[in-house]
Amino acid sequence: MMMMMMNETMTAEMQACMEVCMDCHKMCMETMTYCMAKGGMQMNKDMMSMMSMMRDCSEMCMMCMNMMMSGSEFMERTCMLCAEMCDRTAMACEMMSDDMKMMECAAACRKCAESCRSMQMMPA
Repeated sequence: MMMMMMNETMTAEMQACMEVCMDCHKMCMETMTYCMAKGGMQMNKDMMSMMSMMRDCSEMCMMCMNMMMSGSEFMERTCMLCAEMCDRTAMACEMMSDDMKMMECAAACRKCAESCRSMQMMPA
């Protein structure tokens, strides 16, 4: 279980952003597991790069949450990079529009990207 250090500077927007980052992190991990189960040993290069993208996105979401929790001076830039990675992952997932799980992952990524972008507007 993750310890939440809520300091006075933690805003409602930041808390909301951390929640969608956590959701996106979990969804990317779940979708990777789903892809592995679906693809088995015959995974093609496209699926491998898709999974790599999901893993990176998942890691970035965690980093973003950590930066917000610690009130890091790099939080804003981390959020921007997270938004970019989430958008890219969403686009890749959306290419498999016939797959419900991939579309769920895309939606979680889009929501996270939007929330992370709103962090750029926050006063330092």
